[in-house]
Amino acid sequence: MNIDERIAQFLSSEFFAVAGASVNREKYGNKVLRCYLQHGKRVIPVNPHAAVVEGLSSVPHVSDLPHTVEALSIITPPRITEQIVEEAISKGIRNIWMQPGAQSAHAVARCEEAGINVIADGSCLLVVLGYHES
Repeated sequence: MNIDERIAQFLSSEFFAVAGASVNREKYGNKVLRCYLQHGKRVIPVNPHAAVVEGLSSVPHVSDLPHTVEALSIITPPRITEQIVEEAISKGIRNIWMQPGAQSAHAVARCEEAGINVIADGSCLLVVLGYHES
């Protein structure tokens, strides 16, 4: 698949999660979460330090997500991304979007080995969906 097809497949999911969701509205982990909300997407924040992010109940780990989650945005340092990818593989998540700066060659390779639709080419969800500050 080319990148446009990968993005279309990712966005066709019904339920999303954001690993690295932040309570700080200046951080990209918060902006990506709000972007999903602005576009009427069902989304769950993943944050081990906050029970609620942007009014949504958060889960501490990807492994705590419900099985309905099909797509995961990752906004974490590459070392953490690698751990999150392993949890996502175990959870059976089929679509992963590593936001710019979150990707690592190892994490991308693990996704590819597991047959996951992975976006890690520098494409930004905020640009693709047209995020605006609110």
